[in-house]
Amino acid sequence: MSVYIFHVLIMMGIYAILALSLNIIVGFAGLVSLGHAAFFGIGAYVSGLLMINGLGFPAAFFLSGIITSLLGLCLALPSLRVKDDYLAIVTLGFGIIIGLVFLNLEITGGADGLVGIPPVSLMGKPLYSKPGFFGLVAGVLVVMIVTMYTLKQSKIGRAWAAIRDNDVSAAFMGINVYGYKTMAFITSSFWAGLAGSLYAHYTAYINPHTFNMHTSIMVLSMVVLGGIGSITGSILGAVLLILLPEILRPLADYQDIFYGALLVAMMIFRPQGIMGRVKITEMFGRKK
Repeated sequence: MSVYIFHVLIMMGIYAILALSLNIIVGFAGLVSLGHAAFFGIGAYVSGLLMINGLGFPAAFFLSGIITSLLGLCLALPSLRVKDDYLAIVTLGFGIIIGLVFLNLEITGGADGLVGIPPVSLMGKPLYSKPGFFGLVAGVLVVMIVTMYTLKQSKIGRAWAAIRDNDVSAAFMGINVYGYKTMAFITSSFWAGLAGSLYAHYTAYINPHTFNMHTSIMVLSMVVLGGIGSITGSILGAVLLILLPEILRPLADYQDIFYGALLVAMMIFRPQGIMGRVKITEMFGRKK
């Protein structure tokens, strides 16, 4: 396989992890988030800065997830007092604020970005080969898939499903709605931080423009296209939306138009997504 093919596979794997992490919030818990790229960026910057300052990759990798999840908790505590459209606005504002922080802090490199991020190093040996890095990404993805299936079948997953379907009824059943929603944000941001870490060490360079609103919408589109709440669907959505730009490279000026047309067609002809069971209109058009 060529180096180019491995590059595309690696990007598919990273964005599959990111889409799955957003699916925890949107698909499992039934919340709306428009600032998920911020968690992706936090994980990337934290991991990059930690390794630049001498920390090994395994520690930087897990710390990026932990620190990102703590910031997810900080966002969840005040923002989950509201829901639906208001929650979408809060998460959108959070994403904009984090983008401005990346853009203006000296430690993040400002608008120039963070350069010279060390490569992944396992057992003291740098991992430069793309097949090797793809193996690492695939391993993290497999662990995440197993974790998500386990969560979905657990008491936590059943509580999320009840909240997604009707949070008022879930509260009457004795479910701690606020606590489980907060748990969804923490879990989701943890995995998004790990995806950011992998991205930073793969590209060796990151800048604030990578983690903007466009990325948040693209990741949300992956979840919607694949099917809200579907683990397989999120992976499929990530594969399609990473692969399509490569196929449509000769039509680069019209890619966004094609994406928009694809999503409109999906909402008309299959509103539950490719693999989903919950209709998009049920998730984002519920009665207040």
